[in-house]
Amino acid sequence: MGQTSLDDDDLFGEAASEMRSDVEASLDAARAALPDADDIWDVEADNTLGVLNALKTALDVGDAEDHLRDAKKWYTMGERADAFEDADDLAEAIEEVDDLIADIEDARDQVGDLTATIPQLRGTLEEFEDGDDGADAEADADTEEAEA
Repeated sequence: MGQTSLDDDDLFGEAASEMRSDVEASLDAARAALPDADDIWDVEADNTLGVLNALKTALDVGDAEDHLRDAKKWYTMGERADAFEDADDLAEAIEEVDDLIADIEDARDQVGDLTATIPQLRGTLEEFEDGDDGADAEADADTEEAEA
């Protein structure tokens, strides 16, 4: 029976090590799936709407959420099994990636709001400008009639 217990401990140790590796690998994959800093900073377009659309596309977190979910899943399993001797670094890394994904998604939502607002604002400004031209022309006509 002593040999079986030793084998079980060895197997549990291996499983714990593999779980830690799985968490770390999933976190690495999540980080790799995040947008590059240069991709959100350097965008090219002909107009504001094009810049906003390019930025919104660049702010896509891709598969990072799925990889983070896998990391959380393996971390939770390891924690509940008390498989990790020290998992504070994993918990901090998970929280860091989770917060970064949330920040990127918030930024993407804000850009999305601007993407919807800017064309409406442009249209309103164009109507306002056209309205002023019409009012100026009408005032000029009234002035000419009064002088005649």
